[in-house]
Amino acid sequence: MNTIENIDENPNQELLTQPPTQTQNQTQSHSRRPRGFAATAAAAAAAAAANNNSNSNNNNASSGKGKKEREKEKERTKLRERHRRAITSRMLAGLRQYGNFPLPARADMNDVLAALAREAGWTVEPDGTTYRLSNQSQSHHHLHQQMAAAAATTTAAFPVRSVESPLSVKNCSVKASVECQPSVLRIDESLSPASFDSVVIPERDSRGGEFNASTSPINNSVECLEADQLIQDVRAGEHEDDFTGTPYIPVYVMLANHVINNFCQLVDPELIRQEISHMKALNVDGVIVNCWWGIVEGWNPQKYAWSGYRELFNIIREFNLKVQVVMAFHEYGANDSGDAWISLPQWVMEIGKGNQDIFFTDREGRRNTECLSWGVDKERVLNGRTGIEVYFDFMRSFRTEFDDLFVAGLICAVEIGLGPSGELKYPSLSERMGWRYPGIGEFQCYDRYLQQSLRKAAKLRGHSFWARGPDNAGQYNSLPHETGFFCERGDYDSYYGRFFLNWYAQTLIDHADNVLSLASLAFEETKIIVKVPGVYWWYKTASHAAELTAGYYNPSNQDGYAPVFEVLKKHSVTMKFVCAVPSLQDQEALADPEGLSWQVLNLAWDRGLAVAGENALSCYDREGCMRVVEMAKPRNDPDRRHFSFFMYQQPSSLLQGTICFSDLGYVIKCMHGDIAGDLLP
Repeated sequence: MNTIENIDENPNQELLTQPPTQTQNQTQSHSRRPRGFAATAAAAAAAAAANNNSNSNNNNASSGKGKKEREKEKERTKLRERHRRAITSRMLAGLRQYGNFPLPARADMNDVLAALAREAGWTVEPDGTTYRLSNQSQSHHHLHQQMAAAAATTTAAFPVRSVESPLSVKNCSVKASVECQPSVLRIDESLSPASFDSVVIPERDSRGGEFNASTSPINNSVECLEADQLIQDVRAGEHEDDFTGTPYIPVYVMLANHVINNFCQLVDPELIRQEISHMKALNVDGVIVNCWWGIVEGWNPQKYAWSGYRELFNIIREFNLKVQVVMAFHEYGANDSGDAWISLPQWVMEIGKGNQDIFFTDREGRRNTECLSWGVDKERVLNGRTGIEVYFDFMRSFRTEFDDLFVAGLICAVEIGLGPSGELKYPSLSERMGWRYPGIGEFQCYDRYLQQSLRKAAKLRGHSFWARGPDNAGQYNSLPHETGFFCERGDYDSYYGRFFLNWYAQTLIDHADNVLSLASLAFEETKIIVKVPGVYWWYKTASHAAELTAGYYNPSNQDGYAPVFEVLKKHSVTMKFVCAVPSLQDQEALADPEGLSWQVLNLAWDRGLAVAGENALSCYDREGCMRVVEMAKPRNDPDRRHFSFFMYQQPSSLLQGTICFSDLGYVIKCMHGDIAGDLLP
C-alpha cells in the first residue's frame, strides 16, 4: 500500500527519473499508465531519441564534406588576404621610393596621413595635432604657382627623368598620375597586419574619370604631392649627369677569359700589356682575373698548374693595379661561338661518364655539365673527396702559391664561384638546354643525390608523397600563365608548393654556407665576394617564376633574398649584384630590373652587407652604364649608401673597340665622383 500511495502522490516521478524496465513492469503490474503531462513528456522523449539517431547518421555522412569545404574556404581566405597585402604593400613601397615619404617599416594609417599632410604643407605634432600656419600656407601656395609655371616653360629644355613612378607626369594628366604607372616595388614583409589598410586612396567620381577631392581626408594633398614631384624631377633632369662630389667608387675591369690557354700558359703577353696600359690610362683601379678550375686542375686531381697566372700577375704588378681573383668552378664558352671553351676538369668529366648524377639534371633527365650538382657537396664521389673538399683544396693551393702577392696587397679580394657563371643560382636558365629569354626555366633537382635529399625532407615533414618535383611547371621556354604551377593562384602557393620551394631554396643556401665556411678558412683576412644574379623577368607577376627556378623563393608575398643575405652576413661577405637596365623586350616579359635592384640592394644594405655591382652584358654601353652609376650611388638615399666597388665587363676585349674609350673613361670618372654633367668628353 505504501508503494501505491507514493505513486498516487507523484505520478510523474518514475517517468522523469528512470523509465521502468520490462522486469519492473512485470513485478509492478498494478502501476498506473502515465497520464496528462507525464504522457506528453514520454512521447517527446521517444521522438527526441528517434531524431537523435537519424541526425547522428546524417552528421557522420556530412561531417567529412563540411570539413573539406571549411579547409578550402580557409585557403581561399588566405589567398585573398595575401593578394590584398601585396597591393597595399606595393602602394606603401611606392610612396617610400617615388615620393620620398619617410614611412616606417610597420606603417599604419596614421603614418600615411601624417606624411601626406606634411607633404601638403601642414604641421603634424607627435600627439596628432594638425594645423597650418597662415603665412606658411600663403608662401607655400605662391611657391607652387611659381615653380609650376617655371616647370611648364623649362620642360622642353630639361627632360624629366624617365622613371616608372606612380607620381610621374609622363604620358598622363596631373590628377590621374597616381594611377598612370603601376608600382614596381617589392613587398615589405615586415609590415604588420594593421598596416594593410593604411593607404588612403581618393574615390573616383562615378560620372567622370577624375578623382573626387572632397572624399580625400586631406584636401588637395594629392595635387600638392604631384607638384612637389614635378619640381624634384625637373631639378633632377637639370643635373642628371652631375656626379661631382659624390662618393668615390673604385672601378675594376674584367680581363678576357682567353688570356690563359687550357695548358695554363699566357697566350700573348704583349697584347696583355697593351690592354692593361689602356686601363691604366683610363684611371681604372684594378683588374679582375678568372682562375679556372678546369685549367689549373684540369688533367689530374690535386695537381695544380699556376705558371700562366704567375706571369699574368707579374705583368699587372708592373702597372701598380689591384687584382681581384675569381675562383671559377664552372664551365665557360659553350654558348659563345668563336670564343674559348673552358670545361670542368677532364678527370671530373671522366667520373661523370660513369656517374652522371654528379651533374644537375632536369625533369627529362638531361644532364647539365656547367657545374657540379650541390647534391655531391658531402658525397665522396670525386676520387674519394666530396665536392666542398675539392673546392677547398683548390682555394688552399691558390692561397699558398700566391702568398707573396697577398702579403704585398696586390691581390685585394677573392670572389667565390657558387654556381653557373660564378653566380649563386641553379643552372635553370641554360642556353645549352634550349632556354631563351624570357623563358621561366626548369627546376634542376632530379639527380640521384638531390632526390635523396628531397625524400628525406618530405619524410621529416610527414608527407612522403611530396618527395617529387612539380609535374605542371612547364619547360625552359614556357610562360608563367601557361603552367599550372606558376600561374595566378597556381600550385606554387599550395601546401606542397611552399614545401618544395622552401626545400629547393634552402639547398641553394646550404651550398653557399658550406663553401663559404671553407673559403673563410682558406682566405683569412681577405675580402670575400659572392655574386648574386639579377633574374628580373616575370618580376611583376605574383609567382616570380624565373626566380623560383633559379633558387630564390621570392614570390610577391615573400622576401626570398633575406635568408640568403643572412648567410652572407654570417661569413662577412661582400654581395656583388648583377645590375641590368630596362629594355623594350622587357615589357612583354613583365620584367622589372629596377624594381628587383631596389629590393636586393636595399635589403643587403639594411642587413649591413657591403654591396658591389657589376653591369650585365646587355648594358655595357654608355647609356646603360650611366643607369648603373645612378644605381651605384642613389641620389635620394638619406644615408648616402653606395657600392663598395664596381666591376665593368663587356663582350670582348677593350682593344677590339666594342666600346669607345672616351665613353668608358666618362663612366669611370662618374664612378669616381670627379666629373660634372657639362664636362662632356
